[in-house]
Amino acid sequence: MKKALLLGTTGVAVALAMLAFGFVAGSPQIARAGTAQPVETAAADTKIDRAEVEGIIRDYLLKNPEVLLEVQDALEAKQKEEQRIAHLGVIKNAKDQIFNSAFDGVVGNPNGKVTIVEFYDYNCGFCKRAIDDMRALTKSDPDLRFVLKEFPILGPDSQKASVVSMAFHLMKPEKYGEFHNALLGGQGRATEAAAIKVALSLGADEAALREKMKDPTINEALAKTYDLANKLAITGTPSYVVGNEVVFGALGQEVLAEKIEAAKAAL
Repeated sequence: MKKALLLGTTGVAVALAMLAFGFVAGSPQIARAGTAQPVETAAADTKIDRAEVEGIIRDYLLKNPEVLLEVQDALEAKQKEEQRIAHLGVIKNAKDQIFNSAFDGVVGNPNGKVTIVEFYDYNCGFCKRAIDDMRALTKSDPDLRFVLKEFPILGPDSQKASVVSMAFHLMKPEKYGEFHNALLGGQGRATEAAAIKVALSLGADEAALREKMKDPTINEALAKTYDLANKLAITGTPSYVVGNEVVFGALGQEVLAEKIEAAKAAL
């Protein structure tokens, strides 16, 4: 359906572009959009009006609809390359914030040669399924450093759960992996109460935890993550940064492993 909508848009764009640049065989003249003036061709005694131009375009596209596919593929490739280049700039300029934020939990090898960063939400169903990918990858690759970046975008419950999570991480970073697995891998919706319950089960003092939750740097860190995600065009979870590449969606262990190997090769 997305492809069809894009193709429809592309078809209109192609027609308008042809009109705008006087797409008439043998015509060096430029047609002015929105004008009823006839278009003069190279032959001074030949004139083609707007209706004729539109008819030529329509007939051509009907007879050669594959042109729309070619144009769409070219457009998608161009946009993808532009986005890749934009990502490179963001990753270069925000390297420490992406890979080494003090507020992010780390599982796997904290000194691993390759780092993968996951943007996640505790109430994201795809993130819950993707937790097995993280476990499998860190188990199979001793050189992998897996960074967990809180990106609560699914409502107030997610935001409050993340505040508890980040407070717990500041208090007991060595147990953050257990906390993350328990809350993200648990049943039911992640809420502030559910997150606190997990934290207490892992030895946190409730009064100290609630006090740490008031730390203004937590909300400041979340605001920076939202800004970073916006710059990287990340709008959903899970999303990953592997080396110099941004990977969108829960694509599975095999795809992530390929991205990790590519990042290693680029070292």
